[in-house]
This record gives sequence, C-alpha cells and structure tokens, in this order.
Amino acid sequence: MTTTAPPVTSVAPRRTRRRPKPTLIAGLLLLLPLVIAAVAPKLLAPYSPTDFDYTAILQGPSAKHLFGTDNFGRDIFSRIIFGAQVDLQIAVFTTLFPFVFGTLLGAFTGFVGKWFDAMIGRVADLVVVFPFLVLVIAIVAVLGPGLTNMYIAVSAVGWVSYWRLVRAEVMAQKETEYAQAARVLGFGPSRVLLRHVLPNAVTPAIVYLMTDMSLGILLGASLGYLGLGAQPPTPEWGVMVADGKNFMATAWWIAGFPGLALTLAGVAFSLIGDGLADALRPRS
Repeated sequence: MTTTAPPVTSVAPRRTRRRPKPTLIAGLLLLLPLVIAAVAPKLLAPYSPTDFDYTAILQGPSAKHLFGTDNFGRDIFSRIIFGAQVDLQIAVFTTLFPFVFGTLLGAFTGFVGKWFDAMIGRVADLVVVFPFLVLVIAIVAVLGPGLTNMYIAVSAVGWVSYWRLVRAEVMAQKETEYAQAARVLGFGPSRVLLRHVLPNAVTPAIVYLMTDMSLGILLGASLGYLGLGAQPPTPEWGVMVADGKNFMATAWWIAGFPGLALTLAGVAFSLIGDGLADALRPRS
C-alpha cells in the first residue's frame, strides 16, 4: 500500500505594513498650524505686525486683540503669526547647510579614511573644544547682529555633529556584505558610496536633523533675546520675549504667548524626530 505525500505549496511571506507612529502624527499636527501661518500670514493676521497703535497700548487679551497688545499697541497675535515665518526660516537655514555639508564630508572621510579623515578630525576637535553657544555668539559678535550672520555662525560650527554621525555609519556600512558585493561586481568607489552605502548611513543624520531644527529655533530665540539675532521691529518670537520681559508683572501676555509658540514649535520638531527614529529603526 502506497501513500502519496500531500502536495507542497509555497506560501509567500506576508508583507507587514508599518503603522504611523503616534509621536510622528502628533508632531506633524502641532507643526501644521505653524506651517500654515508661515505660508500665508497675511490671510490669518488681523493686523499689521509692525504698525503702532497708541490708542491700544498694553491691552489684555480680548475679542478685538486675541493675545493682547504690547507697549507700542501692536497686536501680539498678528506678530506671532508673522513670527512663525521668521522662526521656521531660522529652523531651516540653521540646519540645512550643516546637514548637507556635514553629511557629504562625513560620507567621504568615512569611506576614504587615511590622512584626509585624520585632518578633518583635527579640525572637528578644534571646533568642539569651545562650547557651541559661546562660539556662535562670538562669531555673530564679530560679524555683526542679524539673521544672515547668525546662519553663517551656526553653519561654521554645526556641521561637526552631522559629520560624526555619518562618518561612523559609513565606516560601519562599507564593511557589510552588500558593499563588498558591489565592489566584486566592479562598481566604482563613487557608485558604491553614493548608491549603496550613503542611503543606508544617512538615517541617523535625518533623525538628528529634526531635533536640531527645534534647537535652531531656540538658538534663534536666544540670540534674538540677546540682540544678536533678528532685529526689531522684525516679529521674531525670541525678540518678542525680550521685549516683554520688563512687563511680566503687568502685561504677561507680551512674553507669554510668544514663549508658548516657541515651546509648541520645539515640542513639534522633537516629536517628529522621535517618530522618525521609531519609523526608520530597522526591525529585528
């Protein structure tokens, strides 16, 4: 008596779809109103952010002035709306060049190594000897106050973090099997680096970029508070906090609402960074 074995059927593995991370969704929802305000401030702001109204000085929050007015009669809500454009610009411009330059330099030094890696390492060590904020303030003080000089100062210092992250990842990724297989197939070093190694090594830098944007907004606010960033009457949140520090006992809304906007922007970028870290983390 013979028995026939049941037919062997191949079962294709199921592809699991990653669910959106709650922290990422929360961060995007917090950031969305700020982006809308930055894109279309004239449509949302009921008043000009720079016009004085001496008949409405230091008025508290009301239906006419939702967040009150400052010591020049300017509408705080309108200034916060227009300030979103300035502060999001600071978030982008204080991180864009450091990210691009640090990523490319870290990829090249990590892949090539040797004397060039050692030389860039000495330059990076020289930069990190000084505290970040102190060095930025010193550069801005030499160049002069203003947003452009602030961007130059941050770019001159901020690339080191991205360089370290990408360099370490590239040094690890270039020894993996897929990178060695690409070399065996005859691909040149530039193709192995740009097409195979770098896309797998840049994820930590992207996650750090989002966190760095929140730090960039806080840095812009700090320099604005010290008079080294955006200059009056530019409606920048840090400048607005500085303007309201002398009125905290009598008109808390002048500094309170811009400070709240700074907090929400920082939390939004931090949540997006955490969500990206969870979403891009490789599964075991």
